[in-house]
Amino acid sequence: MYYIERQRQADIAAHLRMSQATVSRMLKKAKEEEIVRTTVVAPQGTYAALEDQLRKRFNLPEAIVAECSEERDGAIMARIGEAAAHFLEATLQSDEIIGVSSWSETILKMVDNVHPLKATKAKYVVQTLGGMGDPSVQTQATQLITRLAKLTGAEARPLSAPGVAQSREAKLVMVSDPYVRETMDLFGRITLAIIGIGAVEPSRMLARSGNVFSSKELSEEAEAGAVGDMSLRFFDIDGNPVLTPLDDRVIGMRLDELAKVDRVLALAGGPAKVAAIRGALNTGVIDVLVTDKFTARRLLECVGVETSSFADEA
Repeated sequence: MYYIERQRQADIAAHLRMSQATVSRMLKKAKEEEIVRTTVVAPQGTYAALEDQLRKRFNLPEAIVAECSEERDGAIMARIGEAAAHFLEATLQSDEIIGVSSWSETILKMVDNVHPLKATKAKYVVQTLGGMGDPSVQTQATQLITRLAKLTGAEARPLSAPGVAQSREAKLVMVSDPYVRETMDLFGRITLAIIGIGAVEPSRMLARSGNVFSSKELSEEAEAGAVGDMSLRFFDIDGNPVLTPLDDRVIGMRLDELAKVDRVLALAGGPAKVAAIRGALNTGVIDVLVTDKFTARRLLECVGVETSSFADEA
């Protein structure tokens, strides 16, 4: 009467000549004895089991696995960007201070899919890695910050310096600039950080920007145990920071600063980034990972989880 006919408990009590409290107790007992069971049918294109395993295996507060029809970098970035945009729209808080590592094609795809927010307004969108570089690519990084600020009703705070200085001394000069210092002073107030995860080999967008180390320097990072980076801050497979003299040349947010942010949203996928994502998750700084179904399975297989049973989940 209650579950199938959708009758109210009061009407059932009157019909059966018993108290409503008795009806309520019997319905509760029916659940306890599994006479009544609840089944949740996940929507098409969702991967609840993969997400659950990612949360458990990597001690991750939240995981979002995007549907993707092909394991191709362009398709993967597009799907992750769409999923991240939906998450941002659904969870953004008023007066949020958003930090963004701007040299990321995947984050660019996310911004492309964000709708203008009317009810919720952020306060600032802060660039967390130096934004000056090759003019042909810098335009994309600048637009990423300014567009996200406009979409979220926030004020853009660009970081008017290169991501990598030529030397430690050159970096000290650049960060003494009052406008650069003003932006970097906001790092400690960021409430939501949106980052990409990079392999040691830089992405196309980052490589074209010129904000990269030389091949020799990157080889030295790899020899020191680095498997990936977040905003050019390198780490090993266990999530430990890999600190070399190169670290002193980066103008941007450090991993220890990132760890203090309330929510860190990481976007990454693709076979070339599996080790980097695994290392990034092991740093413990990521609160939400948005990835694709292929990468999610590869990550779980790395830690000994059999994923064949998830094959037809969606």
